[in-house]
Amino acid sequence: MIGDRWGVGDGDVGRVYPCDAFVEAPVLQVWRGVRVAVDAAALWPWVGQVRIAPYSYDWLDNRGRRSPRRLVGLAEPRVGEAFTMTGGRPQGRIVSVDAGRQLTGTIMGAYMSYVLVDEPDGATRLLLKVVMQGHRWAAPWLSAGDLVMARRQLLNWRRLAESAG
Repeated sequence: MIGDRWGVGDGDVGRVYPCDAFVEAPVLQVWRGVRVAVDAAALWPWVGQVRIAPYSYDWLDNRGRRSPRRLVGLAEPRVGEAFTMTGGRPQGRIVSVDAGRQLTGTIMGAYMSYVLVDEPDGATRLLLKVVMQGHRWAAPWLSAGDLVMARRQLLNWRRLAESAG
């Protein structure tokens, strides 16, 4: 499918993600990934801030509100709490957490897992997989849209985490 992979290799695509447990026969499966030049402990708080802002194109998916450019000291994410906020309103819910390693949530019928993988040089691979059931005809459009938004989100987190040191 067009746009189903960005920044990932066969090893990333072949791994099992927590979101796989929530969708038995997905019509949409997309993978995204980025290398971040900080360790997972430094990156994790940024990923956890998805609970307060989407970090992609704020003018589009956050009703013009700017996603925070500094860490705000959130508690660890918990299953059952809101997954993200758009325009100041809670959206979705967290369905699985392994603090410092993965955060999985659901929003608008999709399940997504952010997975942090340690690299030998101290960097971190930030991987995202999104799965969804639904109409097969919609999958290419959803894949393309997700590619644009998720790419921006992952690149924003990389920039913020690396600049924070």
